[in-house]
Amino acid sequence: MKNAQLSWQWFAASLIVLMLLAATASAQSTWDAITDRDSIRVGVTEAPPWFSKNPVTGEWGGLGSAIGKQMAKEMDVEFEPVEVTWGTAVAALQANKIDVMFVLDATPKRALAVDFPAQPLLYYALAVLADDNLSIKTWEDLNKPGVKISVTQGTTMDTYVSARLNKAEILRFPSNGESVAAFQSGRVNAVSLFHPPLIAMRKKIGRGQIVLPSPIRQSASSAGVRMEADKRWRDWVNTSIAYYYNTGQTQVWYEEFLQDFGVDPSSVPAIRREQW
Repeated sequence: MKNAQLSWQWFAASLIVLMLLAATASAQSTWDAITDRDSIRVGVTEAPPWFSKNPVTGEWGGLGSAIGKQMAKEMDVEFEPVEVTWGTAVAALQANKIDVMFVLDATPKRALAVDFPAQPLLYYALAVLADDNLSIKTWEDLNKPGVKISVTQGTTMDTYVSARLNKAEILRFPSNGESVAAFQSGRVNAVSLFHPPLIAMRKKIGRGQIVLPSPIRQSASSAGVRMEADKRWRDWVNTSIAYYYNTGQTQVWYEEFLQDFGVDPSSVPAIRREQW
């Protein structure tokens, strides 16, 4: 009986120690965890030009990977890619599975769960992938009888295009893929999406021009980090992405990936709004 009681006491004491260790670990700031671990855990997902995994080497490329690798180099730690999805990235930050997710748009809902630096990572704009024979500089150039444009139903593209193109025929589809497929099959003359995803789609289709019609409807993208009292990591991320953006390095990394991806950077809009 005495031995059983001692065993129980030992078990209870061990459990308390483990709980304290777990609490200490969870309370450790991201900055301290990175320096202790010697790596920055960057969320990655197959989404060119932001992230792209080489099927042969398994190495991650793309703009987000390039930024993460440079940050790791600055801190003299390793770049550690962790596969997530856009839908699970916020939960991965909250669960302390990743340290940062690049190209994560800051929204009021997300800001309740994770933190964001003040400096935008990059800018993108509402664009069209259109037939090569169309002359497009403004949205009004598309607002003509006989012009058909596809959008994804219920999205920002749908709202914006519907408000501006009252003469063109707008075809609405449940998904981005179906909207692009309508252009690929020739059912429409143009498809409207934010411009970066159109790059991979145009390469796949093999035709079309990507245009940012004016007035430009722009949006900023950011980098999500874990919400915590210690702001050193968030503030350093802010300083870093501001430096990369303002020196033009972010655009350089973007263009390098496009070239490797087989896309002429001069044929697509920049991610620095100053270059639009």
